Amino acid sequence: MTTTMYTARPIAPRALEELRTTDDAGHPTVPFTDAEGGAPLRCCLRRGGPGERIALVSYAPLRRWAAETDATPGAYDEVGPVFIHAEPCEGPAGAGLPFTNAHRTVRRYCAQGHILGGRLVEEPDAFGKALIEAFDDPAVALVHVRAVEYGCFLYEVRRDYEGGRG
Repeated sequence: MTTTMYTARPIAPRALEELRTTDDAGHPTVPFTDAEGGAPLRCCLRRGGPGERIALVSYAPLRRWAAETDATPGAYDEVGPVFIHAEPCEGPAGAGLPFTNAHRTVRRYCAQGHILGGRLVEEPDAFGKALIEAFDDPAVALVHVRAVEYGCFLYEVRRDYEGGRG
């Protein structure tokens, strides 16, 4: 029997390298020092601290996934703002699902990159159930977790299988 688990995926290192120069909307990246901290960083899936050098960049998560898989998201390809460290960082410190302390949407996509639906998750302890429900549908290829307030992309989730990624 295969055990299915779910892992939050930060922005991939190669994409981060590119985004630190030019973002997915073609704009040059402009780093700044975050005086207050608290920005949700998509490179390491944690909140930034005061004084960290970060950048706000336009990111196209579905477009980048589609390039890996030959999907054709068409009109579902979108670009939105995300925070990243201005310089390479250590990446996520541990497993688990970050940024679950507020209302989030779990948006499901098929292998072609089209939206299959979504679910509002209002309680932190409901994330596991929402992912199980999403991936119970064999047509779901990946899930995006997004902030409700602004619709911003937080991270991607794909199926993980015991002994390796699926």
